[in-house]
Amino acid sequence: MNHELVVVLDFGGQYNQLIARRVREANVYCEVLPYDTSIEEIKALNPKGIIFTGGPSVVYEEDAPVVGKEIFTLGIPVLGICYGSQLMGYLLDGKVAKATHREYGKTDLKVMANNPLFNELDEETSCWMSHTYYISEPPVGFEVIATTETCPVAAMAHVENKLYGVQFHPEVVHTPQGNKMLRNFLYNVCECKGDWIMSDFAEETIKQLKEKIGDKKVLCALSGGVDSSVAAVLIHKAVGKQLTCIFVDHGLLRKDEGDEVEQVFKEQFDMNLIRVNCEDQFLGKLAGKSDPEEKRKIIGEEFIRVFEAEAKKIGVVDYLVQGTIYPDVIESGTKNAAVIKSHHNVGGLPEHVDFKEIIEPLRDLFKDEVRNVGRAVGIPEFLVSRQPFPGPGLAIRVIGDITKEKLDTLREADFIFREEVKKAGIAGGLGQYFAVLTNLRSVGVMGDERTYSYTVALRSVDTSDFMTADWSRIDHELLAKISNRIVNEVDNVNRIVYDITSKPPATIEWE
Repeated sequence: MNHELVVVLDFGGQYNQLIARRVREANVYCEVLPYDTSIEEIKALNPKGIIFTGGPSVVYEEDAPVVGKEIFTLGIPVLGICYGSQLMGYLLDGKVAKATHREYGKTDLKVMANNPLFNELDEETSCWMSHTYYISEPPVGFEVIATTETCPVAAMAHVENKLYGVQFHPEVVHTPQGNKMLRNFLYNVCECKGDWIMSDFAEETIKQLKEKIGDKKVLCALSGGVDSSVAAVLIHKAVGKQLTCIFVDHGLLRKDEGDEVEQVFKEQFDMNLIRVNCEDQFLGKLAGKSDPEEKRKIIGEEFIRVFEAEAKKIGVVDYLVQGTIYPDVIESGTKNAAVIKSHHNVGGLPEHVDFKEIIEPLRDLFKDEVRNVGRAVGIPEFLVSRQPFPGPGLAIRVIGDITKEKLDTLREADFIFREEVKKAGIAGGLGQYFAVLTNLRSVGVMGDERTYSYTVALRSVDTSDFMTADWSRIDHELLAKISNRIVNEVDNVNRIVYDITSKPPATIEWE
């Protein structure tokens, strides 16, 4: 698609996705690329701007990730954030030093508002710092445009060359005017027009899918989750009955979920839907496997094999559709970033796939963008705002090895948790909530008898974009009610714990 583009060069920062998401929120399309993407590739993309992310490295160490100085002579505006700012200063012959006082957390910031980056900002605001090293002396031609009590170059600018660096993180919510700073960079410095709109994306995607697929047959991997549901509806609107949705009921779904998915897509959307019940097949492959990466890859392999088998029954099928989204791609690892977790429809793909091509219409979108596309194509709100559910299902919410007994235990505990949250009227205010069956067993007592049963962890987070999240402050009385119901109604459980860890450092899921 022919949209304005901003490139986010990733230097290993924990907020790389969040920076990209903030740019998208400003209606500007962007992509996250490795820091060592060649200058030729960047020039070919013709970006309106470039953003350097933060990272854990020290710029003058031997193995530090760097870019060629030529990037600053392309005439393309550059914004460096944290490590990215230090790298800009270092490469352009400024000085980077170890700070006497390390800054971490919320910090008072004084800005010079008479420059394009800080236009219409308060002269005194706050920001989120996270650094040990800092720019002690900016390069020649740069002016200091913001300071803190202990950081003399909290932000710097070479206005004529459109080069900017900030030591703090404007992308996080703890920098209250950070979004305005990023918008200033995009619109005042890069001169973007803002042509990234989800209703337009949906319309363009449907048109392109129709042209690409023609009169060919298509299979869609449908889980009933938001991502695969939106992908399925996009394809359905493009080619109608040429699409057959394969719903793999692998025995790893939440309570009653298989029946609900079948009803919605067959009755409400009038799609060709085949439900494949293959619980035994999946559990057999997963038997004795406890490593989460191995579980994900096994599930990915079996998914593909089921689709191949169903495709042969249908006849010649040229395309397989999957609901892969952009965080799946990023989190599955790039050459400069560690694998956080392999996603079953990215990292789990086997080498041999018996289809002409895999189509992933949502591959460039973040989760909340997917939801907005769903709304744009008329998917009901109850489905669009449905609780996120990972492709591998409960396999990654049962910690350790998987058995049907454990899955049934988790299903019941999770159902009680979700039911009580809904009854309390707080479901709409929580980003995501679910139960986890840990592999920890502990001693308890029920009646006069000793028990040695499993611990269930409850996880609920508040989030707007699923890239950062804070744990939900659920009322203690409600948690007590949920705990009491689970230990009394669910076999093999005698202890409930509540996860109070944010993302980062944790992920939302446990595996």
